[in-house]
Amino acid sequence: MSQKVLVIEDEPTLARLLSYNLSQEGYDTTVIDHGAEGLQVAMQRSFDLIILDIMLPGMNGFEILSRLRQSGNRTPVIVLTARNAEEEVVQGLKRGADDYMTKPFGVAELLARVSAVLRRTGQDDAQLTESNDKVITAGDLSIYPERYEVILNGETVPLRPKEFEVLLYLVQRPGVVVTRDDLMNVVWGFDYIGGQRTVDVHVSSLRKKLELGQQSVEIESIRGVGYKLVMPRKLGSPK
Repeated sequence: MSQKVLVIEDEPTLARLLSYNLSQEGYDTTVIDHGAEGLQVAMQRSFDLIILDIMLPGMNGFEILSRLRQSGNRTPVIVLTARNAEEEVVQGLKRGADDYMTKPFGVAELLARVSAVLRRTGQDDAQLTESNDKVITAGDLSIYPERYEVILNGETVPLRPKEFEVLLYLVQRPGVVVTRDDLMNVVWGFDYIGGQRTVDVHVSSLRKKLELGQQSVEIESIRGVGYKLVMPRKLGSPK
């Protein structure tokens, strides 16, 4: 059965280009040119991937992405951003995008990213199985690998799947410096085309969500290398 791709793009020429090339690759493609209608279709029907423009009539891509994730919709999303618009990239990743493309882009690169995201997300359930049958405790955190769930001070921490995988990888290596390349390869896959900025955005978001715990773990930045997870000191222990 063909994988289903929803394209939410209002620029007619680009929408036709995407639809044609995706269809030629064997994807079952649906194109919507209005933000609010795109959100409705994404919520009501099942898709394997969504290609989402940021600037849309009716409702922008950021709002669509936020509403999808808030509703529990985990369909992978590739956002389309303007040239030199780093802030759009950061906002898209923070709101739950899986990848991004900067306009203008080549069709070959787009198809490669579509294939990579679909392959990556299709493998998510098979990853991190080593500790699926147990709870990992780190400071105030209780981490449930099988459920992709983190509890902090009795409350569930709302982590996106990739944030969870970054945290789990670091927690399993306390005190060890993990390079950005390591995180990219393990969490996003060797064939991920995006840059290391993706790692930095996810780690930054993780820090903000974990800082509510008095005895929470800390993620330290190692300049020019990557990150290290530091376990909280026990009360009364020497500094």
